[in-house]
Amino acid sequence: MGLIAEELDEVKKLCEHVVQGSKLVSCVPTMVRVEIRRTSYKHLVVCIQFPADYPKSCIIIELKSKILSPKLLDGLTSICESEAKKLLGKPQVLPILKFVRNFIDENPLSCCYDEIASIRKKLITEADEFKLKQKNSTISIKVCQESYFLKAKILVPDEYPEQTVRLDEAETNLPPMFNRWIIAQSKEISRQCIEPPLFKKGKQSSKEIFQPKASLEPVVSFLVGQLRQLPKENCQFCKEKCLPPDPSGAEVNESAGKHVERVYCGHLFHLCCLITYMKTPPFKGGKRCPGCQQQIYHDKWRVGEGLAEKRWAHHEARQRELEEVADFLQ
Repeated sequence: MGLIAEELDEVKKLCEHVVQGSKLVSCVPTMVRVEIRRTSYKHLVVCIQFPADYPKSCIIIELKSKILSPKLLDGLTSICESEAKKLLGKPQVLPILKFVRNFIDENPLSCCYDEIASIRKKLITEADEFKLKQKNSTISIKVCQESYFLKAKILVPDEYPEQTVRLDEAETNLPPMFNRWIIAQSKEISRQCIEPPLFKKGKQSSKEIFQPKASLEPVVSFLVGQLRQLPKENCQFCKEKCLPPDPSGAEVNESAGKHVERVYCGHLFHLCCLITYMKTPPFKGGKRCPGCQQQIYHDKWRVGEGLAEKRWAHHEARQRELEEVADFLQ
């Protein structure tokens, strides 16, 4: 029995026992083909061929996957070839299969390789921080805009993208209201990536049937986008900058007139400006945001248009009475 035949016999006996999650598909002199699966999205096929002068030369390795990034597979193939060169003159198949499995186990963020590359390219600047922690399967980011910052720690679960990413920690020097809203909205964005809407709009064709999608890049895009935009926003009523240049000067008392409020459409008002705008006509059809013309909704203003109009008419009548009395006394 030749060396290759002996090694193939060993692979047949041991592969599925020593390489966790493996399935031996083919084990013949022309091709060794093994599926290695950790989860549905951490799944690849290892194809191995023997060169004519094996084991003086290293095995020929090809990695295939319908899920994992082609760039990731190219990089992993190069690493496997380097590992195989260390084994010249010795059996190489089982050690390389074990190496591939260990790589999948030790790099849980491999399932979002393309998303991470896209985030780094499109969203992260030199002033920001973006760190991967493979051991904990977490991503830490710090985004800066002027004097404001946002730090976040994002956990990528083992079953990602079938499960959503989770925002484990978030810290910012934006006013507390924005911190609460950003965290809540991040969770909602990730939920919408894997759960279909509760209410469907009309009949849906086969092409419109809900398809789950990866949630990492949508969540990070939202976090970065909000931190980039909020310090630049003006009040839709008085047109002044909502947030001061120095974060320590931002109003945190949520009942104060200069406290910044976010209405349903996403635009900002000072609280005093919002109340003033909502109290003044026109009222017909509901008050609309000056920035986008969407109807304004906010939990600090629950007065209907009819009552608001009556209050304004009463205020104006009262004001005229006071003016008449002032004229009479002159």
